[in-house]
Amino acid sequence: MGIVLFLLMNLAVMASIYLTIFVLEAVFGIRLDQSTVSGLLILSFIVGFSGSLISLFLSKWMAKMQMGVRVIESPANATEEWLVSTVAKLADEAGIGMPEVGIFDGPPNAFATGWNRNDALVAVSTSLLDMMEPKEVEGVLAHEISHIKHGDMITMTLLQGVLNTFVFFLSRLLAQILAPKDEEGNPSPMAYMAISFVLEMVLTLFATMLAMWFSRYREYKADEGAVRLDGPRGIYYALAKLGQLPKEQVALPSDMKAFGIVGFLEYLFASHPPIEKRLEHIKEVAIQMGYQI
Repeated sequence: MGIVLFLLMNLAVMASIYLTIFVLEAVFGIRLDQSTVSGLLILSFIVGFSGSLISLFLSKWMAKMQMGVRVIESPANATEEWLVSTVAKLADEAGIGMPEVGIFDGPPNAFATGWNRNDALVAVSTSLLDMMEPKEVEGVLAHEISHIKHGDMITMTLLQGVLNTFVFFLSRLLAQILAPKDEEGNPSPMAYMAISFVLEMVLTLFATMLAMWFSRYREYKADEGAVRLDGPRGIYYALAKLGQLPKEQVALPSDMKAFGIVGFLEYLFASHPPIEKRLEHIKEVAIQMGYQI
C-alpha cells in the first residue's frame, strides 16, 4: 500500500506540474525558458509547491490509508465516546472546528493532519490508549489540537514549498554557471544535469535541517498550547511515560512524524526535540502560568 500511495502521489505531482505549465503557455502565453532567470524561477515555484500543496490537501486521506485509521463515526464503546467528547471539548476551547477523530493500530503515538484548522483529523493509537491514563491521553490530544489551532500543517507546507523552490532554482542556476560551455555559450547537457543533481542533493540536506528546526520549534509551541488548553500534568506525564519506552517502539513512519507526539532522528534532522528538553520546557511554561507539577 505504501508503494501504491507513493506512486499515486508522484503521478499527481507530475500531472499538476505539466497542467500548470500547459495553462501558463496555452492560456497566458508564458513560455518557461530555463535559460532565463525569470523562467527558471517560475518553473522552480511550480515544482517546489506542487508536491507540498498536493500532500497538504491529500493529507487526511493519505494518513487514513497509510496508518489504517478508523474514523469514529458513531462511538462503539465508552472509550470511543470519551475520546470524541474530549476532542470536542478541546476543539471548542481552542476555537476550531470539530476534527475527525480516529484510532489506528500501532505504536503508542498520536498525530494531527488536515489542510485547514476546521477540516482536520486527530488520531491516536490503540496502544497509547491502553498504556496511558485518561488525563495523559487528554494532554496528548491537547497537544495535537494545538497543532491544528496554530495551522502548523499549513505553515510547514508553505515552508517546505519555499525551500523546495529555492533548492530547485539555485541548483539549476549554479549548474548553468558551472557547467562547461560550447562555442555558442550553451552549457553541456550532461554536465548540467550532473552538477544540478549533486547540488540539489547538497542543498536538500540544508533545506531539510531548516525544515526540521522549524518542526522542533512548533513542537515546543504545541506543548505550550497543551498546557494552556489542559494544564501541564497531562502532557507532562504522557511524555515522561513515552520517554521510558525504547525509541523504535514509538516511531511513526517518516512522513507522519512532523505532527506526531514523538519522533526520533539525529538531532539536526529530528522533527521533534528530545523528550527531556520538552519536559523541561513544559515545567518552565507551567511555572510561568502559575501551575505546579
